Amino acid sequence: MTASTPACAKWLAGAIRRIEADYQRSADTHLIPLPLPGFAALGIELYLKDESTHPTGSLKHRLARSLFLYALCNGWVREGTTIVEASSGSTAVSEAYFARLLGLPFIAVMPRSTSPEKIAQIDFYGGRCHFVEHAAQVYDEARALAQREGGHYMDQFTYAERATDWRGNNNIAESMFQQMAHERHPVPAWIVMGAGTGGTSATIGRYVRYRCHDTQICVADPEGSVFAAYHRSGDATLTAPGSRIEGIGRPRVEPSFIPSLVDRMIEVPNVDSVAAMRVLSRLLGRKVGPSTGTNFIGMLALADEMRAAGRPCSILSLLCDAGERYLPSYHDAGWVAQNFGDCSAAEQRLQSALAG
Repeated sequence: MTASTPACAKWLAGAIRRIEADYQRSADTHLIPLPLPGFAALGIELYLKDESTHPTGSLKHRLARSLFLYALCNGWVREGTTIVEASSGSTAVSEAYFARLLGLPFIAVMPRSTSPEKIAQIDFYGGRCHFVEHAAQVYDEARALAQREGGHYMDQFTYAERATDWRGNNNIAESMFQQMAHERHPVPAWIVMGAGTGGTSATIGRYVRYRCHDTQICVADPEGSVFAAYHRSGDATLTAPGSRIEGIGRPRVEPSFIPSLVDRMIEVPNVDSVAAMRVLSRLLGRKVGPSTGTNFIGMLALADEMRAAGRPCSILSLLCDAGERYLPSYHDAGWVAQNFGDCSAAEQRLQSALAG
C-alpha cells in the first residue's frame, strides 16, 4: 500500500487528528518564578519552565510530537510501521506514548544504564527496549534494527532541529515569551538549556532572532559531552567520553546541534550537576532530575555575572523532568557516591553562594 492510496490517506489523516486532539487535551506547562534573595534584591529574576507536567513527564514530549508529525507528513510512517528510536530514555518514553496513540509498534534502543523508571514507562506505553552497552552504539544499532524490522528509524539526533516550527505555532519559545509578558523583565537576558539533540537550543535560538528579541542562548554542557569543545573549535569530527548526566550531552557531534545559534557554553562538572539538583529540589519542595541541576548551575553563573555588572534582568531555564524518575540513581546517596564520589563539598559551596 503506497502513501497515495485512499486507505493510506485516510489512516494518515486520522493519525494527525489523534495527535492534534491529544495536544488540545494538554494544557501549557507552567513558568515558575525562583525567588533567590541574593539576586532578586538587585532586580535579577530567575524562572523555570516546568516541562515535567507534560503527559509523559518531560521536555521530550514536545519533541516526540513534532517528530511524529514530521515523519507522518513526509510519508515515512504509515499504518503498521514499526517505530525505532535511539534514546537515553525520555524521548523514548514520549515516542512510546505517541506510538501507542497511533497503534504502532515501538522499539527503543538505549544504553543498559538507562534508569529503571524510564524503562518501566516505555513498557507501560507498550514499547519494547533493546539495550546496548555504550551510548555511542545506539545510532548504528537503531538504524540496523529499523532495517531488519522493516520499520522507520525516527532519528531524533538528526531531525530535532527541523521537526519543530521555530517561528511559533505554540513552540516552547513562543510559550515562554507569552508567559513572561507581564513580568518585570519580560524579555529575558538569557535562556539556559542543556543539549541532547540540540533541538531545543535550535528552536529557541531561531525564535529569538526571528522575533528580534534581545535574548542570548546559553547551553549548560555536562562533563564528558562533546558539544562545548565543538562550539569552541567548529570541528564536527570531535568525540568525547559521553555525558553521565542522563538526557543531555553526547559523545559525538549531533546534526541537530547548531553552534551558530548558541551564544555561550558553560561546562558543568558532574558533582556540580548533582549538587545543584539536590539544592534546587529543596528550594522547590519537589525533586527534579539531574539535567535540571546542570541548567541551574548555568543560570547561577549568568546571574552572578549580571549581579557583578549591576544589570537587572530575567534569566529563564527548563525544569526538564521530575526527580521521581531518578530515585534509585541520582537521588540515592549510595548510588551517587559509587558513580560520582562525594558531592557534599559542591553542595555546600552552592548553598553558601545562594546564601550570599
